[in-house]
Amino acid sequence: MLSLLFTLIIAYVLGSIPSGLIIGKGIYDVDLREHGSHNIGATNAWRTLGKVPGVLVFLCDFLKGFLSCYIAAVIAGTPFAMALAGVFAIIGHSLSLFLNFKGGKGVATGLGVIAMLMGKVTIIAFTLWFVLVYFSRYVSLGSCVAALSVPILAYFFGEPVEFILFGIVAAALIIVRHKANIVRLLNGTESKISAAK
Repeated sequence: MLSLLFTLIIAYVLGSIPSGLIIGKGIYDVDLREHGSHNIGATNAWRTLGKVPGVLVFLCDFLKGFLSCYIAAVIAGTPFAMALAGVFAIIGHSLSLFLNFKGGKGVATGLGVIAMLMGKVTIIAFTLWFVLVYFSRYVSLGSCVAALSVPILAYFFGEPVEFILFGIVAAALIIVRHKANIVRLLNGTESKISAAK
């Protein structure tokens, strides 16, 4: 129990690190919370700061999820601990300890988690996200559909029940964080990413 508790604390703190805010303010002297969608995630970093910082924020957020599960595997070594650490990393990103319990939407961090937990699922979910974003130019649409596909794919590939449950919880968290985007999608007012980007 102590090892599990320690693992979850690490996952939450790692997830809480505001990569977009640190990179935006530290390197570009731009507070992402004051620009674009006011979100500290990779999409707003891409739109506001450009391609390179957007990718950098994505990689940092991805690593938060990946490392949280890796540390859980080393310390606790059970599928349950790894899956729960993944959930706590996403919660940390969305409700950051360092941002008065505000934060991003958890997509890149969630992708880092499933990359550590389920390789095949990651490849298919990311491909689905890419295709949807490429043709629709709605990042939010690709993110929500890809998130929903994770528990379905996990079940299809016979992943441990803990990983399937993680997929369900993570998808729910990501959908809730995209509530405003979903409303804008239904109203036809959601912002698109440019074709060139």
